[in-house]
Order: sequence, then structure tokens, then C-alpha cells
Amino acid sequence: MNAEPVLEDLDLHRMAKVQFDRAAPYTEVVDGWRGMAQWLFEPERIVEVVLPVRSDDGYVHIYRGYRVLHSTVRGPGKGGIRFHPEAGVEEVKALATWMTWKCTLVDVPFGGAKGGVRCDPHLLSQGEKERLTRRFTAALGDTIGPHTDIPAPDLYTDAQTMAWIYDTYSMMHPGSANLPVVTGKPMALGGLAGRAAATAQGGFYVTQRYLEIAGLPGLGSLDGARIAIQGFGNAGRNAASLFHEAGALIVALSDSKGGIFDASGIDPGQAGRHKDATDSVIGLDGTEQLSPKELLEVDCDILVPAAIELQITANNAERIQAQLIVELANGPTTPRADDILAGRGIRLIPDILANAGGVVVSYFEWAQNIENQQWDDAAVGTQLRQRMHHATEVVVTRRAAMVDAFDSYRDRWQETMPEAPELPVPDLRTAATAVAVQACREAAAQRGVWP
Repeated sequence: MNAEPVLEDLDLHRMAKVQFDRAAPYTEVVDGWRGMAQWLFEPERIVEVVLPVRSDDGYVHIYRGYRVLHSTVRGPGKGGIRFHPEAGVEEVKALATWMTWKCTLVDVPFGGAKGGVRCDPHLLSQGEKERLTRRFTAALGDTIGPHTDIPAPDLYTDAQTMAWIYDTYSMMHPGSANLPVVTGKPMALGGLAGRAAATAQGGFYVTQRYLEIAGLPGLGSLDGARIAIQGFGNAGRNAASLFHEAGALIVALSDSKGGIFDASGIDPGQAGRHKDATDSVIGLDGTEQLSPKELLEVDCDILVPAAIELQITANNAERIQAQLIVELANGPTTPRADDILAGRGIRLIPDILANAGGVVVSYFEWAQNIENQQWDDAAVGTQLRQRMHHATEVVVTRRAAMVDAFDSYRDRWQETMPEAPELPVPDLRTAATAVAVQACREAAAQRGVWP
């Protein structure tokens, strides 16, 4: 008999609040913390727009678009725009919140933002996507801008989408230097060559450095590591190639249609060519077919969720066989799953660290456009590696210090917040969030509350 499914709260924004609340006890407690906590967590601005768009057949369809600016405590907003059938305000609020912590962890001078349009991009022609993008940009108006809120690509948006946003914004703001209004642009419009692969490259550097300084039983490097990657889009496909080139064995891959498994290893290049030809990795010679969720449970050393949110839950966390999880996707693991994984000794590098490479290179592109210069590709790669390695070291060190002082943190928090629930032993996600929240708290305190 199948066990009854475990019911848990899958609202992404409430999930982000649980993570925030778990980190709060490890930040400096000051007078008025409760008010400060609310200020740091709640979004500064939420925009919802209705978008009438004429389709190719002449029919006018109505879409809804969202843009959330979470925080400008450390700088202008920064975050992607996604086109997805399930895009909604609660999801976008959570993603904007995580972007704030992400930017802070890798020390780029931005706050978090996120945008989304509820649509099915697979059903839109190129012309319809362009008209939808331009209408959304016009509707957002001056809520985005080079020094206020800077979009970037996300799910089912790309460099071409950013080019349309830039062009629309530029037509609405003639006579201004508008290139920095978006990042992830084509090279001809001031983009950076490494931007498309930056999320995967950053995740690779984080994993590499984590294994060097913390290690796994029987595994001190990527050489020979067995890796399963859920998602074979931009991040997953680039990650598979990077890990493969470092000597890892890619034992499983999946896309939205299904997954494949081969214990002897899958060549990411062959898998990519097969997907390009058939629109899926399914059916690659010599592989066993899996569902995307089955991939999460294969026997491997490192599991890389690189698809969408809410993949590892209380219903499958007990069946995860990896020693280490590296979250290239945003929000793939629920808080209850975090607890189960930690109890089983499975380590997890959280999304706000693992996939922060994209915003680092977006910052480089923005700075390049602000300065009207062209950055050298080698310098971008070197600086990305340095930032990701440093952030990894900071999080690992902070987590060790939190564990060592756990009893005192717990006692202090219970005195300060006697009604708060029992503190769990901190994991890497809690450590990473604590680092980011503490830095934002310090910036907010130094700025003060105006007026």
C-alpha cells in the first residue's frame, strides 16, 4: 500500500518566511527587533498589471503581470522576469525575497526584485511574445529603471526578451543612457558573453569549493562524483557540461517530459544533441527512462535540482539517496524536507548561495553599461570564481560557529522571544540566510528610518 501523502504548506512566500524566522535568532538582537524583522521581510512595492495583447489571429487576450520590489536597503532592485502559466504574486514575492538574500551573500549592491507574466510561453508565437513583453514593459513604466529596478531573464525569457524590454524602455525615455535597465542582453546591446552560463558556473564554483573545505565521506573533489541533475534547461544543461568536464559522472538527467539514467555515465553533449533533435532527453541510447520526480531518488553522490520550485518535499525527502544537494533552482526544497534531510545527515547548499552566479554576472554587465565600457571575459570569470568561493567560505564558517554556540543562541532567543518555537540545529540554509539578514539589518540600521 502507498503511504498517505504528507500535507504541508507549499506557499512559497510563507516558505520564505519560515526560512527567515529560522535565521533571525542567529542575527544580532537589538531593541525593536520585531519591527526591524517586519521591515526586512515585507516587500517594499507590489505592482500588478492587466495586459491586453492582440494575438496573431486578431483576438485580444488578457494576461496578468507582476513585479515585486522586495528591498532597496542595499541598492536598487534586481531580479528576473518569468513567463509561466503558474506565475502569481505570492510566488514573485518569495523569489524577490530570496533575491535580496542572494545579492547580499555575494556582496553585490542590489536588493531583491522579481517579475512574472501568467501565460503559457509554449502557446505564443515569437510575435506574440514580443507584443506581450513590450506591453508589460510599458505597463511597468518608471517602476523599472537603471537605478531603481533592473530586470533580467528567468523561466522562458532570454536575451531576446531583454532586448525588447530595453528597446521599449528606451523609446519611452529618449535621450538617456538606458542600456543598464536590463541585464542578460545580447552581446550587440552591451551584454556579457558569460551571462547565459553564469548560474551554472557559479553553482559549479560553489560545489567545488564546498568539497575542498568541507568534503563528503569518500569524496573530496568533483573527480569521480556521481551527479544527478533535474532540469536540462539553461542552468541544468550548462551545469552538466561543467561537472562532466571536471571528471564527474553524470548518472541522471531530466527535462519537463521525463528523465534518463545510466549508472555508467551520460555524455551531456550527446544528451544535448538528442534533446535538440527530439525536444527531450528521453530515448537517449543506452539509458533507462525515469520520471522527473524519480530522478530525485536515484543513487548518487550529488543531486542538483535545476528545474522549478517545490520538488523535494516531506513526501520524498526520506527517499533521497544523495550525500549533497546543490540547489540551482529557486525554492526546490520545503522547510519540512530540510528538517528530514538534515536528520538523515544529507547536506544541502541552498539556492541563495548555489545559484547566485547569475546575479553576480548581471551586476558586472550593469556596471559595464553604467561605465560605457567592455569588460574582459577572463576578468569576469576570475571575479565570479572569487566571489562564489568567498561566499561559500563565509557560509560554511558561519554555520560551524552557529553550531558551536547553538546552546547560547537558543537560550538568548527563548528569553527574547519566549513564544517562538524550538530552534532546530542550524543547517547551511539557515547560516546563509543569517549572513544575509544580518548584513541587511546593519545597512538598515545605519541608514535609519526616514523621516
